[in-house]
Amino acid sequence: QVQLVESGGGLVQPGGSLRLSCAVSGLSLNYYTIGWFRQAPGKEREVVSCIGTTDTNTYYADSLKGRFTISKDNAKNTVSLQMNGLTPEDTAVYYCSADRLGCFEPDYWGQGTRVTVSS
Repeated sequence: QVQLVESGGGLVQPGGSLRLSCAVSGLSLNYYTIGWFRQAPGKEREVVSCIGTTDTNTYYADSLKGRFTISKDNAKNTVSLQMNGLTPEDTAVYYCSADRLGCFEPDYWGQGTRVTVSS
């Protein structure tokens, strides 16, 4: 059974940082691209970042480049998303995903973790 469990969300002030983690079980990071998506209130879900089967194969949404960094630990089967310079516009529920063929049409989803950026 495939499970993706996110953690690390919470309330942070503008300009602050958070590190999200996704614990993956039931599939191997050697064969799946793991992604982070987010859905803000009243908006569609959008891709944030993905990391492929190799650490150097990463994707970031243009608006987030330079602030967010995705990484993975194959031994622990975890993927992390380091988020810096957070703004209220980053407020959303963040979802971890797993995609066998790419980044944008995941086969599996986590339950999400809420990030709120507010003073």
